[in-house]
Amino acid sequence: MDVVALVGIGLLTGMTTVLFGFGGGFVAVPVVVWADAALGGDAMRVATATSALVMVVNAGFATAVTPRRVLLALRGRGALLLLLAAGAVAGALATRLAPAGPARWAFISYVALTIADLLLRPGFLRSTRGSGCGAGPREPGMIQTRGASRAEAPSDAPGPLPAVLGAPIGAVAAFLGVGGSVMTVPAMRRAGHTMRVATTLANPLTLAIALPATAVSLGGATVPAAAHAHVQLAGLIDVRAAAALLLGALPVIAVLRRRPPRIPDRVHAWAYIGLLATVTVAMLCSA
Repeated sequence: MDVVALVGIGLLTGMTTVLFGFGGGFVAVPVVVWADAALGGDAMRVATATSALVMVVNAGFATAVTPRRVLLALRGRGALLLLLAAGAVAGALATRLAPAGPARWAFISYVALTIADLLLRPGFLRSTRGSGCGAGPREPGMIQTRGASRAEAPSDAPGPLPAVLGAPIGAVAAFLGVGGSVMTVPAMRRAGHTMRVATTLANPLTLAIALPATAVSLGGATVPAAAHAHVQLAGLIDVRAAAALLLGALPVIAVLRRRPPRIPDRVHAWAYIGLLATVTVAMLCSA
């Protein structure tokens, strides 16, 4: 896969970062698996490591340009962020030890089970607080002033996630390279958040996972086949693929964060499931 194609797919990762909170890494895994197929069994390890770096930059940038009033939902959630980071370290270390074939099938199986859960278990496709356009139903703590929302942060506002879930989410997300939003968005959705708020909050949570996972991936791991495949690696990270994906993604994030599209809440939820299904098929085709 050439650089132009990677930049083009980077545009998609930028869209998924803003619209679905994926940080881009979720899309990057099958793309890098394809791009680095010459690495054989090591392609999945390189893909998950590269996706972590892509998520650090994309999710970090998306978080930086997110209105402060939205990020107030994470106030006092230091324990959750620390446990996400601790789990991510464990998951990234496990990536080095796990056989590549089972890791790829674990990715496919997990996403397939997530799709089934979202379709069969109530609370995701229709928010418990109703549906609507744009930001969807108003979140508790948000009042309208001249067409814009302002945070009041009352005590009954839904929180992002229980802290106890941080370690397992971080470990699975780093091990599979999915970034965490595949778990955090459905959980926040069922807690009463609209899709727009759930996907926005997924970016800072993804950043807590991707930063330590990237640090571990930059360590002393080696891929013997990299020299023969002409793949430039920093640790387990494909530098060329990551740079091309980010080159396409960052301008899209900047534009969409400034002018976010108004999507009906239920349509947004179905689109989330549709993207999960697309990535599952892509991974099956590359298996």
